[in-house]
Amino acid sequence: MVGENFFKKYARFAFLAIIVFTTALAFFIKDLQFDYDFEKFFPADDEETTFYFKHRETFQSDNDFLLIAIENKEGIFQKEFLDRVESLRKKILKFKHVRFARAITAEEEFFLLAGGNVSTRPFYTGSNEQLREDSSRVYRHRELLNSLVADDAKSLCIYVKHDDYLPGAKSSVLIEKIQQEVAKCDFEKVRIAGRVIGQKFYIGKMGTEMALFVAISFLLVILFLWIAFKSIWGILLPQLVILFTMIWILGLMGLFGIPVNIILSILPSIMFVVGMSDVIHLVSRYLDALRNGRKKWDAIRISIREVGMATLLTSITTCIGFVTLMTISVQPIRTFGLVTGIGVLIAFLVTILVLPLSFYIFPSPKKIIDPKNAPFWNNLLQRSFLFVLRQPKRIMLVSGVILILSSAFMMRIETNNYLMDDLDADEPIKMDFNFLDDHYGGVRPIELAVTLKDTNRSFWDLEVLQQVDRIESYLEKDVKAKLNLSLVQYIRVMNQSANLGNEEFFALPESKRMLKKLRKPIRMAKAGELYRLVVDSTGTVSRISASIPDWGNIRVKAIADQFHEFLDREIDSNLIDVKWTGTAHLLDRNMSYLSGSLLWGIMLSILIVTLIMGIVYRSFKMVLISLIPNILPLIVLGGLMGLLGIDLKISTAIIFTISFGIAVDDTIHFLSKLRLELAKGRSMLYALKRTYLVTGKAMIITSLILCSGFLMLLFSSFVGTFVMGMMISITLFVALIADLTLLPVLLYLFYRPKK
Repeated sequence: MVGENFFKKYARFAFLAIIVFTTALAFFIKDLQFDYDFEKFFPADDEETTFYFKHRETFQSDNDFLLIAIENKEGIFQKEFLDRVESLRKKILKFKHVRFARAITAEEEFFLLAGGNVSTRPFYTGSNEQLREDSSRVYRHRELLNSLVADDAKSLCIYVKHDDYLPGAKSSVLIEKIQQEVAKCDFEKVRIAGRVIGQKFYIGKMGTEMALFVAISFLLVILFLWIAFKSIWGILLPQLVILFTMIWILGLMGLFGIPVNIILSILPSIMFVVGMSDVIHLVSRYLDALRNGRKKWDAIRISIREVGMATLLTSITTCIGFVTLMTISVQPIRTFGLVTGIGVLIAFLVTILVLPLSFYIFPSPKKIIDPKNAPFWNNLLQRSFLFVLRQPKRIMLVSGVILILSSAFMMRIETNNYLMDDLDADEPIKMDFNFLDDHYGGVRPIELAVTLKDTNRSFWDLEVLQQVDRIESYLEKDVKAKLNLSLVQYIRVMNQSANLGNEEFFALPESKRMLKKLRKPIRMAKAGELYRLVVDSTGTVSRISASIPDWGNIRVKAIADQFHEFLDREIDSNLIDVKWTGTAHLLDRNMSYLSGSLLWGIMLSILIVTLIMGIVYRSFKMVLISLIPNILPLIVLGGLMGLLGIDLKISTAIIFTISFGIAVDDTIHFLSKLRLELAKGRSMLYALKRTYLVTGKAMIITSLILCSGFLMLLFSSFVGTFVMGMMISITLFVALIADLTLLPVLLYLFYRPKK
């Protein structure tokens, strides 16, 4: 009675204090930011990342640009059309953060005169009479094809170079201004691609989908709470707990400045369904105690004593499943794992604080207490339990067959990644990127750093340039890459200009005399700005910047391997050293770590959960029995991914650890109840039956909520989020079936508790 008196005296005060604290945290939600920093997906603490950052400081970012493709079906060489393009280019050039904007309407053809002087003539003269000649001159210059003009002459491209590392807010303003000006020009079709427009799209989608997921989660939870408890009390009380939980998590994120990245956008969905699991088990046990004639205070004590420890264990194991994602060397995934893991513990803390106080303060639902309103599915669970005990061999055989087939299909999983593969093929921005892939050399950058090995030489030595020329020829002919920036490319262009624009001379000169003649105009072009883009201040490092279509990690890795074989075979390593780098390369490198990191994360999660189960149950046999029904769903998950051709990538790698951390919850609740029944001196069969009937309902309801909660991710525009929702839902459903069939069979056949 002392405990009850103390609770009675301070319950309302404690509840009020929680409301005040929650209100204070709600104030910080307004400070929550969205983040789609592309570079945070680079491998952390990696020498390749360090090298790229140093290379970028020397030259410039290989990914901070915009490509604006403008179509004109009648052909681009129409005076009125070209004048509108030039007007747009000039307006874009005036925008803040734009360094330069290139278009065929403003490009010039160089002519090398006697004495090393240079004269120029615009490719577009602005005259109707000269359009045919202008177009002929354009298509004689290979460096312009698939760069500023398309091969079919049905579209052209404005290349916009903006400030490096432009943050979200500034890039959004720039994109909006460009889109406004484009709309005024009334072109047939305009497609824009680049990092900042992808960033703006992702941030906008994340905000929209986050709100959508919260709304759908709210409706789904109401639906299942009504199915479970059939009362307003049973709906409002759990919703209050989940609302407090979400405010705590999002408020703390706003307070500590943790932004919502593309993966964290599903956080509300996860917390709705995971947090509801604890609530369902606690409320179900409380109502069972009331239904059995217990008083309110006794019912509270029983629910906390019998379910509290189990929910603590499930919260810890679920937290572990998320936190082990920190073994993956991708910062957004690490942040997701840490924030979600802490969020699970916050959900438990809020549940164990708010629910008992609410039970005591608010009136109990009379309808559920009425013995006439017994749970409608007791008969279903009894029939299910009898079926399981009568078919142990069949259940073991089916489980074995599923295990073997899933293991075979799991071997088909490939590690692959595309720059824009998180978007559906019908998404307009994805179609724009694909168009630029097809007509303008692609949006996937290739960046090579070329370093002189012989300090007595320079990049103007003919032998050095011939080595670099071999590399660029290989990239163009064998890789089918589009060269964008390089010293050899400059020399080719100037050599053609020195020979009256004859395209046969678009090549590296064969004589040192001619090379010396081209050196001064190249170094002085645009006050030396172009030269500084390809050779560093020491003259010992040069760059080759190219692009290819977004062919995916597997194909690009094969290209890179063949390229390095070419270097070993054809390039003199005593003259130059060539290193493949760049943003796309770093993302590909992340993929090479992914399989190992994923395996290590899962093994670590299983190990920690095994230790916890061993400490709690003090039985090695019990630990093995509990792990089998939870490892089986993971193998089924891998088999489904292999069967359906779902690649292992950043967005799908986290599915395994999340699934294991959540799936083990039902097993813990089942074993916790079994332990309590055995402690009362029950026989194994009777204890197993009581456990099945009492926890079965909560397991089914929580699993349905979890599956439905993750299934709502199917509404996402992001393919990775869609796949995550589908696969986790299937895995949790398989885990539920395993816990209701395979687990009782294993316990009945192989576990003999000590008396």
